[in-house]
Amino acid sequence: MGSLGKASAVAIVVVIAIGSLFFSNFELFENALCKAFMVSLAVTLLLGPLMIPFLKRLKFGQNIRSDGPTRHFKKSGTPTMGGVMFLVGTAAGGVLLACGQVDGFIVLLMTLGYGLIGFLDDYVKVVLKRSLGLRAREKLLGQVLLAAGLAFWVVYGLNRGTDLVLPFSGFFAPGGIHLELGWWPFLAFTILVTVSAANGVNLTDGLDGLAAGVSMIVALAMMAIAIQVDKTGVALVMAALAGGCLGFLFYNRHPAKVFMGDTGSLALGGGLGAAAVVTGSELFLVIIGAIYVLETLSVIIQVISFQTTGRRVFRMAPLHHHFELAGWSENRIVLTFWLVTFIFSVIGMVGLYRLAII
Repeated sequence: MGSLGKASAVAIVVVIAIGSLFFSNFELFENALCKAFMVSLAVTLLLGPLMIPFLKRLKFGQNIRSDGPTRHFKKSGTPTMGGVMFLVGTAAGGVLLACGQVDGFIVLLMTLGYGLIGFLDDYVKVVLKRSLGLRAREKLLGQVLLAAGLAFWVVYGLNRGTDLVLPFSGFFAPGGIHLELGWWPFLAFTILVTVSAANGVNLTDGLDGLAAGVSMIVALAMMAIAIQVDKTGVALVMAALAGGCLGFLFYNRHPAKVFMGDTGSLALGGGLGAAAVVTGSELFLVIIGAIYVLETLSVIIQVISFQTTGRRVFRMAPLHHHFELAGWSENRIVLTFWLVTFIFSVIGMVGLYRLAII
Protein backbone atom coordinates (compact mmCIF):
# COMPACT_ATOMS: atom_id res chain seq x y z
CA MET A 1 0.00 0.00 0.00
CA GLY A 2 1.38 3.41 -0.99
CA SER A 3 1.87 6.28 1.42
CA LEU A 4 -1.37 7.95 0.33
CA GLY A 5 -3.21 4.65 0.72
CA LYS A 6 -1.91 4.36 4.26
CA ALA A 7 -2.89 7.96 4.89
CA SER A 8 -6.39 7.24 3.62
CA ALA A 9 -6.73 4.22 5.90
CA VAL A 10 -5.52 6.18 8.91
CA ALA A 11 -7.87 9.06 8.06
CA ILE A 12 -10.85 6.72 7.87
CA VAL A 13 -9.98 5.12 11.21
CA VAL A 14 -9.61 8.56 12.79
CA VAL A 15 -12.95 9.75 11.41
CA ILE A 16 -14.74 6.62 12.62
CA ALA A 17 -13.23 7.06 16.08
CA ILE A 18 -14.19 10.73 16.15
CA GLY A 19 -17.73 9.94 15.02
CA SER A 20 -18.18 7.36 17.75
CA LEU A 21 -17.00 9.86 20.33
CA PHE A 22 -19.40 12.51 19.08
CA PHE A 23 -22.35 10.22 19.62
CA SER A 24 -21.19 8.93 22.96
CA ASN A 25 -21.57 10.54 26.34
CA PHE A 26 -17.85 11.14 26.67
CA GLU A 27 -17.87 14.51 28.38
CA LEU A 28 -14.82 16.02 26.68
CA PHE A 29 -16.50 15.96 23.28
CA GLU A 30 -19.68 17.57 24.58
CA ASN A 31 -17.64 20.76 24.39
CA ALA A 32 -18.24 22.81 21.25
CA LEU A 33 -14.61 23.86 21.05
CA CYS A 34 -13.47 20.24 20.93
CA LYS A 35 -16.09 19.48 18.31
CA ALA A 36 -14.99 22.40 16.12
CA PHE A 37 -11.38 21.24 16.39
CA MET A 38 -12.19 17.60 15.65
CA VAL A 39 -14.61 18.27 12.78
CA SER A 40 -11.98 20.43 11.05
CA LEU A 41 -9.27 17.85 11.75
CA ALA A 42 -11.40 15.00 10.38
CA VAL A 43 -12.47 16.86 7.22
CA THR A 44 -8.88 17.92 6.48
CA LEU A 45 -7.60 14.38 6.98
CA LEU A 46 -10.28 12.97 4.69
CA LEU A 47 -9.55 15.49 1.96
CA GLY A 48 -5.85 14.60 1.80
CA PRO A 49 -6.13 11.33 -0.15
CA LEU A 50 -8.60 13.05 -2.51
CA MET A 51 -6.93 16.40 -3.03
CA ILE A 52 -3.27 15.40 -3.30
CA PRO A 53 -3.68 12.99 -6.28
CA PHE A 54 -6.04 15.52 -7.88
CA LEU A 55 -3.46 18.31 -7.60
CA LYS A 56 -0.82 15.95 -9.00
CA ARG A 57 -2.99 15.11 -12.01
CA LEU A 58 -3.48 18.81 -12.69
CA LYS A 59 0.30 19.27 -12.38
CA PHE A 60 -0.19 21.95 -9.72
CA GLY A 61 3.40 21.53 -8.56
CA GLN A 62 5.56 23.89 -6.52
CA ASN A 63 8.21 25.89 -8.36
CA ILE A 64 11.41 26.16 -6.32
CA ARG A 65 13.36 29.43 -6.35
CA SER A 66 16.76 29.07 -8.02
CA ASP A 67 18.33 31.29 -5.34
CA GLY A 68 17.00 29.20 -2.46
CA PRO A 69 18.79 26.45 -0.50
CA THR A 70 19.90 23.69 -2.89
CA ARG A 71 18.31 20.96 -0.74
CA HIS A 72 14.90 22.39 -1.73
CA PHE A 73 15.32 21.51 -5.40
CA LYS A 74 14.16 17.96 -4.72
CA LYS A 75 10.82 19.42 -3.59
CA SER A 76 10.10 20.78 -7.06
CA GLY A 77 6.80 19.48 -8.37
CA THR A 78 5.33 18.73 -4.93
CA PRO A 79 1.61 19.62 -5.15
CA THR A 80 0.76 23.07 -3.87
CA MET A 81 -2.51 24.93 -3.16
CA GLY A 82 -3.13 22.32 -0.43
CA GLY A 83 -4.36 25.08 1.86
CA VAL A 84 -7.76 24.38 0.33
CA MET A 85 -7.84 21.23 2.47
CA PHE A 86 -7.74 22.94 5.85
CA LEU A 87 -9.83 25.86 4.63
CA VAL A 88 -12.65 23.45 3.86
CA GLY A 89 -12.09 21.80 7.24
CA THR A 90 -12.08 25.14 9.05
CA ALA A 91 -15.22 26.26 7.22
CA ALA A 92 -16.95 22.99 8.12
CA GLY A 93 -16.07 23.24 11.80
CA GLY A 94 -16.76 26.97 11.92
CA VAL A 95 -20.09 26.92 10.10
CA LEU A 96 -21.42 23.90 11.98
CA LEU A 97 -20.52 25.14 15.44
CA ALA A 98 -20.20 28.94 15.20
CA CYS A 99 -23.42 29.38 13.24
CA GLY A 100 -25.24 32.47 14.46
CA GLN A 101 -22.16 33.92 16.18
CA VAL A 102 -21.50 37.17 14.31
CA ASP A 103 -17.98 37.58 15.69
CA GLY A 104 -17.03 34.10 14.48
CA PHE A 105 -18.64 34.69 11.09
CA ILE A 106 -16.51 37.80 10.56
CA VAL A 107 -13.28 35.94 11.34
CA LEU A 108 -14.27 33.00 9.14
CA LEU A 109 -15.17 35.34 6.29
CA MET A 110 -11.80 37.10 6.58
CA THR A 111 -10.00 33.74 6.60
CA LEU A 112 -11.76 32.65 3.43
CA GLY A 113 -11.36 36.08 1.82
CA TYR A 114 -7.60 36.09 2.30
CA GLY A 115 -7.56 32.47 1.20
CA LEU A 116 -9.26 33.50 -2.05
CA ILE A 117 -6.56 36.11 -2.71
CA GLY A 118 -3.93 33.43 -2.09
CA PHE A 119 -5.76 30.98 -4.34
CA LEU A 120 -5.79 33.49 -7.20
CA ASP A 121 -2.09 34.13 -6.65
CA ASP A 122 -1.31 30.40 -6.70
CA TYR A 123 -3.50 29.90 -9.77
CA VAL A 124 -1.63 32.58 -11.71
CA LYS A 125 1.73 31.10 -10.66
CA VAL A 126 0.96 27.42 -11.15
CA VAL A 127 -1.67 27.29 -13.89
CA LEU A 128 -0.90 30.41 -15.91
CA LYS A 129 2.84 29.90 -15.36
CA ARG A 130 3.49 33.51 -14.28
CA SER A 131 6.21 32.86 -11.74
CA LEU A 132 5.53 35.87 -9.51
CA GLY A 133 1.76 35.31 -9.38
CA LEU A 134 -0.50 38.28 -8.93
CA ARG A 135 1.16 41.66 -9.07
CA ALA A 136 2.17 42.93 -5.64
CA ARG A 137 -0.20 45.88 -5.87
CA GLU A 138 -3.09 43.58 -6.78
CA LYS A 139 -2.51 41.34 -3.76
CA LEU A 140 -2.01 44.30 -1.46
CA LEU A 141 -5.15 46.07 -2.68
CA GLY A 142 -7.29 43.01 -1.99
CA GLN A 143 -5.82 42.57 1.48
CA VAL A 144 -6.24 46.26 2.36
CA LEU A 145 -9.87 46.33 1.21
CA LEU A 146 -10.73 43.27 3.28
CA ALA A 147 -8.96 44.70 6.34
CA ALA A 148 -10.76 48.04 5.91
CA GLY A 149 -14.08 46.20 5.77
CA LEU A 150 -13.11 44.35 8.94
CA ALA A 151 -12.37 47.61 10.77
CA PHE A 152 -15.70 49.12 9.73
CA TRP A 153 -17.62 45.97 10.71
CA VAL A 154 -16.11 45.54 14.17
CA VAL A 155 -16.49 49.22 15.11
CA TYR A 156 -19.95 49.91 13.72
CA GLY A 157 -21.36 46.39 13.73
CA LEU A 158 -19.91 44.88 16.88
CA ASN A 159 -19.37 48.13 18.83
CA ARG A 160 -15.83 47.00 19.51
CA GLY A 161 -14.51 50.53 20.02
CA THR A 162 -11.23 51.95 18.73
CA ASP A 163 -8.98 51.54 21.75
CA LEU A 164 -5.94 49.32 22.28
CA VAL A 165 -4.96 47.66 25.52
CA LEU A 166 -1.30 47.32 26.43
CA PRO A 167 -0.19 43.77 27.30
CA PHE A 168 1.07 43.34 30.89
CA SER A 169 -0.38 46.73 31.90
CA GLY A 170 -2.76 44.89 34.23
CA PHE A 171 0.20 44.38 36.54
CA PHE A 172 0.27 48.15 37.08
CA ALA A 173 -3.39 49.17 36.84
CA PRO A 174 -6.55 47.05 37.30
CA GLY A 175 -8.17 46.68 33.89
CA GLY A 176 -4.95 47.64 32.17
CA ILE A 177 -3.88 50.73 30.28
CA HIS A 178 -5.94 51.58 27.20
CA LEU A 179 -4.96 53.84 24.31
CA GLU A 180 -7.84 55.49 22.45
CA LEU A 181 -6.96 55.72 18.76
CA GLY A 182 -10.06 57.16 17.14
CA TRP A 183 -11.51 55.92 13.86
CA TRP A 184 -8.86 56.81 11.26
CA PRO A 185 -5.81 55.65 13.24
CA PHE A 186 -7.74 52.50 14.18
CA LEU A 187 -8.53 51.85 10.52
CA ALA A 188 -4.86 52.23 9.59
CA PHE A 189 -3.76 50.03 12.50
CA THR A 190 -6.28 47.30 11.60
CA ILE A 191 -4.99 47.25 8.04
CA LEU A 192 -1.40 47.10 9.31
CA VAL A 193 -2.12 44.23 11.72
CA THR A 194 -4.13 42.11 9.29
CA VAL A 195 -1.93 42.60 6.23
CA SER A 196 1.24 42.10 8.30
CA ALA A 197 -0.13 38.89 9.84
CA ALA A 198 -1.05 37.49 6.42
CA ASN A 199 2.35 38.24 4.92
CA GLY A 200 4.17 37.16 8.08
CA VAL A 201 2.65 33.68 7.80
CA ASN A 202 3.43 33.71 4.08
CA LEU A 203 7.12 34.36 4.79
CA THR A 204 7.13 31.66 7.48
CA ASP A 205 5.82 29.07 5.03
CA GLY A 206 9.18 27.90 3.73
CA LEU A 207 9.84 24.54 5.39
CA ASP A 208 7.80 21.37 5.71
CA GLY A 209 5.36 21.74 8.60
CA LEU A 210 6.70 25.10 9.76
CA ALA A 211 3.81 27.48 9.06
CA ALA A 212 1.12 24.90 9.81
CA GLY A 213 2.61 23.97 13.19
CA VAL A 214 3.35 27.53 14.28
CA SER A 215 -0.12 28.66 13.19
CA MET A 216 -1.81 25.81 15.06
CA ILE A 217 -0.17 26.95 18.30
CA VAL A 218 -0.98 30.62 17.62
CA ALA A 219 -4.60 29.74 16.81
CA LEU A 220 -4.98 27.86 20.09
CA ALA A 221 -3.56 30.87 21.97
CA MET A 222 -5.98 33.18 20.17
CA MET A 223 -8.77 30.76 21.06
CA ALA A 224 -7.82 31.13 24.73
CA ILE A 225 -7.90 34.92 24.43
CA ALA A 226 -11.30 34.80 22.72
CA ILE A 227 -12.65 32.69 25.58
CA GLN A 228 -11.23 35.18 28.06
CA VAL A 229 -13.08 38.10 26.41
CA ASP A 230 -16.29 36.11 25.81
CA LYS A 231 -16.07 35.99 22.02
CA THR A 232 -17.41 32.47 21.62
CA GLY A 233 -17.67 32.57 17.84
CA VAL A 234 -14.04 33.61 17.45
CA ALA A 235 -12.96 30.88 19.85
CA LEU A 236 -14.82 28.26 17.82
CA VAL A 237 -13.30 29.40 14.53
CA MET A 238 -9.83 29.45 16.07
CA ALA A 239 -10.39 25.91 17.37
CA ALA A 240 -11.44 24.84 13.87
CA LEU A 241 -8.42 26.58 12.34
CA ALA A 242 -6.10 24.78 14.77
CA GLY A 243 -7.73 21.44 13.95
CA GLY A 244 -7.33 22.10 10.24
CA CYS A 245 -3.64 22.91 10.72
CA LEU A 246 -3.11 19.69 12.64
CA GLY A 247 -4.84 17.67 9.93
CA PHE A 248 -2.76 19.38 7.27
CA LEU A 249 0.43 18.60 9.19
CA PHE A 250 -0.29 14.92 8.64
CA TYR A 251 0.49 15.49 4.95
CA ASN A 252 2.76 18.53 5.21
CA ARG A 253 5.28 17.19 7.75
CA HIS A 254 8.75 16.42 6.43
CA PRO A 255 9.01 15.13 3.75
CA ALA A 256 5.90 17.02 2.67
CA LYS A 257 3.40 15.40 0.30
CA VAL A 258 1.69 18.75 -0.26
CA PHE A 259 2.32 22.45 0.35
CA MET A 260 -0.31 24.94 1.49
CA GLY A 261 0.71 27.64 -1.01
CA ASP A 262 -0.41 31.24 -0.68
CA THR A 263 -3.94 29.83 -0.53
CA GLY A 264 -3.21 28.55 2.95
CA SER A 265 -0.63 30.99 4.28
CA LEU A 266 -2.58 34.17 3.48
CA ALA A 267 -5.76 32.58 4.86
CA LEU A 268 -4.06 31.68 8.14
CA GLY A 269 -2.60 35.15 8.59
CA GLY A 270 -5.82 36.87 7.61
CA GLY A 271 -7.83 34.76 10.03
CA LEU A 272 -5.43 35.24 12.92
CA GLY A 273 -5.21 38.98 12.28
CA ALA A 274 -9.00 39.25 12.15
CA ALA A 275 -9.33 37.29 15.41
CA ALA A 276 -6.92 39.70 17.08
CA VAL A 277 -8.89 42.74 15.88
CA VAL A 278 -12.29 41.35 16.88
CA THR A 279 -11.05 40.39 20.35
CA GLY A 280 -9.09 43.62 20.85
CA SER A 281 -5.84 41.69 21.25
CA GLU A 282 -3.83 43.08 18.34
CA LEU A 283 -0.72 43.72 20.44
CA PHE A 284 -0.94 40.23 21.94
CA LEU A 285 -0.72 38.75 18.45
CA VAL A 286 2.64 40.49 18.07
CA ILE A 287 3.87 38.54 21.11
CA ILE A 288 2.20 35.21 20.38
CA GLY A 289 3.12 35.38 16.72
CA ALA A 290 6.76 36.25 17.49
CA ILE A 291 8.00 33.85 14.82
CA TYR A 292 6.01 35.73 12.15
CA VAL A 293 7.51 38.99 13.41
CA LEU A 294 11.07 37.61 13.40
CA GLU A 295 10.70 36.15 9.92
CA THR A 296 9.39 39.47 8.60
CA LEU A 297 12.05 41.52 10.38
CA SER A 298 14.78 39.28 8.99
CA VAL A 299 13.65 40.11 5.45
CA ILE A 300 13.38 43.84 6.16
CA ILE A 301 16.81 43.94 7.84
CA GLN A 302 18.38 41.93 5.03
CA VAL A 303 17.00 44.20 2.30
CA ILE A 304 17.93 47.44 4.09
CA SER A 305 21.42 46.20 4.94
CA PHE A 306 22.15 44.98 1.42
CA GLN A 307 20.83 48.13 -0.25
CA THR A 308 22.69 50.50 2.08
CA THR A 309 25.95 48.66 2.74
CA GLY A 310 26.07 45.86 0.18
CA ARG A 311 26.35 43.33 3.02
CA ARG A 312 23.92 40.66 4.23
CA VAL A 313 23.16 40.30 7.93
CA PHE A 314 21.79 36.76 7.48
CA ARG A 315 23.06 33.97 5.28
CA MET A 316 19.62 34.09 3.67
CA ALA A 317 16.22 35.52 4.57
CA PRO A 318 13.60 34.73 5.80
CA LEU A 319 15.15 33.59 9.06
CA HIS A 320 14.51 29.85 8.70
CA HIS A 321 16.75 29.79 5.60
CA HIS A 322 19.56 31.35 7.64
CA PHE A 323 19.49 28.35 9.98
CA GLU A 324 19.29 25.96 7.03
CA LEU A 325 22.47 27.37 5.55
CA ALA A 326 24.05 27.17 9.02
CA GLY A 327 23.64 23.40 8.79
CA TRP A 328 20.45 22.84 10.79
CA SER A 329 18.11 20.12 9.56
CA GLU A 330 14.55 21.03 8.58
CA ASN A 331 13.13 19.09 11.51
CA ARG A 332 15.42 20.84 13.98
CA ILE A 333 14.41 24.29 12.69
CA VAL A 334 10.72 23.44 12.64
CA LEU A 335 10.67 21.97 16.15
CA THR A 336 12.70 24.90 17.51
CA PHE A 337 10.34 27.43 15.95
CA TRP A 338 7.33 25.52 17.32
CA LEU A 339 8.90 25.60 20.79
CA VAL A 340 9.60 29.33 20.53
CA THR A 341 5.98 29.90 19.50
CA PHE A 342 4.74 27.92 22.49
CA ILE A 343 6.95 29.92 24.87
CA PHE A 344 5.77 33.25 23.47
CA SER A 345 2.17 32.06 23.58
CA VAL A 346 2.56 31.42 27.31
CA ILE A 347 4.15 34.85 27.71
CA GLY A 348 1.21 36.37 25.86
CA MET A 349 -1.22 34.60 28.18
CA VAL A 350 0.61 36.03 31.19
CA GLY A 351 0.16 39.47 29.65
CA LEU A 352 -3.62 39.08 30.06
CA TYR A 353 -3.34 39.36 33.84
CA ARG A 354 -6.05 41.68 35.24
CA LEU A 355 -6.83 43.15 31.81
CA ALA A 356 -10.23 44.30 30.59
CA ILE A 357 -9.63 44.01 26.85
CA ILE A 358 -13.01 44.89 25.38
